[in-house]
Amino acid sequence: MSFDLSKLETSPVTRPPRIILCGVEKIGKSTFAAGAPSPVFLPIKGEEGIDDLSVARVPTCESFEDALNALRALAEQKHEFETVVIDSVSTLEPLVWDAVCRAEGVDSIEKVGGGFGKGYIEAVGRWRLLMAALDTLRAQGMASILIGHVTVRTFADPTTESYDQYQLDLNRHAAAALMRWSDCILFANARALVRKDEAGFNKTNRKAVLRDERCLFTHKRPAHPGGGRGLFGRLPYELPLEWTAFEEAITQAKEKADE
Repeated sequence: MSFDLSKLETSPVTRPPRIILCGVEKIGKSTFAAGAPSPVFLPIKGEEGIDDLSVARVPTCESFEDALNALRALAEQKHEFETVVIDSVSTLEPLVWDAVCRAEGVDSIEKVGGGFGKGYIEAVGRWRLLMAALDTLRAQGMASILIGHVTVRTFADPTTESYDQYQLDLNRHAAAALMRWSDCILFANARALVRKDEAGFNKTNRKAVLRDERCLFTHKRPAHPGGGRGLFGRLPYELPLEWTAFEEAITQAKEKADE
């Protein structure tokens, strides 16, 4: 490949975003994604988050190959969808493992390559196929939203003591690959207040009081993931869990960047 250095590009490039939306159960992740521009959902076997939503969806993907075939159809057939939503990557992971096991002729991901975690590393190759398929759609003008559940794990911070944090509920190799690939990582949770009650004898009881306030967090904190490239890194830390609020924050960030 030859290059003409007189034609190098210097202006910013805007592409459809690749979003990872993770959060606690039943918080409204699917509802949030349904507000994206012209979405089409890929429901994965085991998920029922869109049953009550009036959104376009393909038949439930019961294998990893089903998910790839659905993405291939979006790439090859004419349509007016602008956003593809995978709901969810957490339930897609067992299907990824099943595809690896069938290819390797074993009945457990733990047995792939003789064990020692090699199956989970092999599975990253399947995730890269998925990311490549989504990037093909991105080149055609489609954004992507990957919904994921979270789990609480202990994080061994090398700069301080270990602490618990919410993490994407995937094997760490797959989670790392998807996080690096994404342009925007969002975390959804309900706001909790801690109430202190005097219990006598110089003791205090702490009680978490949940408020009916569902929030979207856009930046990483010790307790949860988050972050973004470019404009997505300039969003307010906390937003209402509504697509309109997210979209407005992006517009405001873009206006400030253009000043």
